[in-house]
Amino acid sequence: MITILLNNRVVNIDETISISQLLHHENYPQMGIAVAINQHIISKTNWEEQLLQDGDKILIIQATQGG
Repeated sequence: MITILLNNRVVNIDETISISQLLHHENYPQMGIAVAINQHIISKTNWEEQLLQDGDKILIIQATQGG
């Protein structure tokens, strides 16, 4: 089991998973968001390959419309 910090919330995951799998597991949309791991933005093209590690700090930012 690994422990990550997702938007300042502790999350325990049974195994190492990719960003895409985490987004699906946590019901985040795949569009209109940005993902950073340990303060480094991860390109959407790398979400399938980028595996999360124990202790990673993940920040997910969702775009909103406004004026």
